[in-house]
Amino acid sequence: MTEQPGAPEGATSTYVFAVCRRLDPAVLTGLAGLAEGCPVRGLRCGPLTAVVQHVPAAEFTEDAWQRRLSDRAALEHCARAHHEVVTAAAACGPTVPLALATLYRGDERAREALGADADRFTVVLDRLENHAEWGVKVYVPATARPPSAPASAAPHPGGGSTGGGSAGGGAGRAYLERKRGLHRAREQHHDRALRTAEDVDAALTRLATATRRLRPHSPEMTGETHRLQILNATYLMRTERVQGLLDAVEGLRQRTGAEVEVSGPWVPYSFAGEV
Repeated sequence: MTEQPGAPEGATSTYVFAVCRRLDPAVLTGLAGLAEGCPVRGLRCGPLTAVVQHVPAAEFTEDAWQRRLSDRAALEHCARAHHEVVTAAAACGPTVPLALATLYRGDERAREALGADADRFTVVLDRLENHAEWGVKVYVPATARPPSAPASAAPHPGGGSTGGGSAGGGAGRAYLERKRGLHRAREQHHDRALRTAEDVDAALTRLATATRRLRPHSPEMTGETHRLQILNATYLMRTERVQGLLDAVEGLRQRTGAEVEVSGPWVPYSFAGEV
């Protein structure tokens, strides 16, 4: 959010990356953040600490931010810089990452606004203590294996079939039967994929403190044609349960035959907004 539609020349805004309980200022040393030359630092907000940086107000007005959103390279730069700061802060303890472009007109306004939400932040920080986010994606082959053509459907060089009867009738029946078989194979493949996704999610959910199912990425999004993503989920895991998660994933790979990809540990972005 931004609190000012326009800004006088030379004015700065306070950009907030995250809120945490404890912060070692040394972990922020050398981070560029969103504004070169302006240090990323901690700002006390009652019992909590916000991770902030002064940024040129004119570069973060509503109009300026909308232009940045339409520039993929600029947006990716901001997202990476934001994530780098949040990750550094999270090395010190549970951290609530805030959304891109969370801005206030100055430190005092930031301290006032964030302090007013101290109870909410405290609940979330309690929940995230000794936890990290782990992503899991599950893939199966993109298409079902078509059924083998019956021997009676094999054509003679002259256009007939080996199964007797009229050539046209035998070939037509074989074609329809093959189409029906392919349709059944696709339905069975789809059903198996759904069961696999549910089995994997159920097994990992039993280990997690919380879970979120996301929309699986389509082949158009992944650019992959040989495999289909059937599960895209994220799990909030206690530190001591992570090995159990990894062991469970390996067992699921062997039992289901699916490709199961695990990533993490991540700052728990997906669960920071839940109270």
